Amino acid sequence: MQEWLSHPAFQGGIAPFAAALVAALVLRRFNLAGLALIVGFGVTAYLLNGVTFEPLTAIRKIILASVAAAAAGVAIDALGRASRAAGIALAVAFGAVAVWVFWSVLAQKAPLQAVQFALVPVLAVAVTVALTHALREDPVRAGAAGLGLGLGAGVAAILGASAVYGLYGIALGAGAGAFLLVQMLLNRRTTAGAALTLPLAVAAALFAAGAVVLASLAWYAVVPLVLVPLAVRLPVPQRGRVWVPTVVASVYALAPAALSWAIAWRFGLE
Repeated sequence: MQEWLSHPAFQGGIAPFAAALVAALVLRRFNLAGLALIVGFGVTAYLLNGVTFEPLTAIRKIILASVAAAAAGVAIDALGRASRAAGIALAVAFGAVAVWVFWSVLAQKAPLQAVQFALVPVLAVAVTVALTHALREDPVRAGAAGLGLGLGAGVAAILGASAVYGLYGIALGAGAGAFLLVQMLLNRRTTAGAALTLPLAVAAALFAAGAVVLASLAWYAVVPLVLVPLAVRLPVPQRGRVWVPTVVASVYALAPAALSWAIAWRFGLE
């Protein structure tokens, strides 16, 4: 049993998918199905990290930032703050959080070099948050973006020699996949909200950036991932069963993710 619980496929894929699936089915009745993603991610965080947060490593900071983003997302949904200004404010705020996450590395660099190193996580988080926030009212596109961002960041991190970051990223993709599957099975769109889009954007961007700052992934392998929230805005069929637009939007989302993998595999390692 212990060997099964410690298997990477279970920790990063099966466990978060199952947990998110149950959470989405239960929480959709309360318009909180978007929290399924952070529930799945939380299961992986528990299996890999436990409940210990000392010392406060970069991974543990990302976990805390993701949970804080989920809480902020619930508050935003409750208040109905969906304006473009709110998206920009969130982008700036969590861009600053990215500096805190990687401060232990940045503090060891010369000032100019530290600024250069900080640009990747700050821009990755800020742009991803701003673009993903706009999807909060569209559960199909939001879920598809979660699939692309999670799997994109996870596989890219693995290719960048960071297996642990990769498992966390894949867990995000698994949670988003479960969120989409519930809509497909019930043929009914559920609520995504900032409760899904905000922790998704923060966690996926931080893990992808972490593979750059702390591992061997080159920064330009992260660039296609920022395009995922834009790709899912392409036209999708609006009539018929929910699985049709879901599949189409997921293909859109996985295209830039695949480009990121190809760059990481062929050119993106340093």
